[in-house]
Amino acid sequence: MTRDHWWLASLGRTVIWARLRVLEAGTAEVFDSDGNTLPYDSEDTARGMLLDAEFVEWDGLDPEDALARGFALDEIAPPQADSDAQLRERMVQSLGARA
Repeated sequence: MTRDHWWLASLGRTVIWARLRVLEAGTAEVFDSDGNTLPYDSEDTARGMLLDAEFVEWDGLDPEDALARGFALDEIAPPQADSDAQLRERMVQSLGARA
């Protein structure tokens, strides 16, 4: 069984998503906003890479963290698609200008 964990980084009003998938063998892969699937020897290695790239885990965000990054939690949600090809198009989300 695989487990998916969503991570995000923000640049102004743009959110960049990454999907960390933990595989049955204990290895992991990260699907990035360029449509690449990057393999890692473990979940810890993949998490470390995401943290180094200034990503944060979606499930760990609280409302204050989100506001500090420039958005409200209810403005965004991890992207959904039927395939990775379709998902790639949704991995960068522009939130538009603040009102």
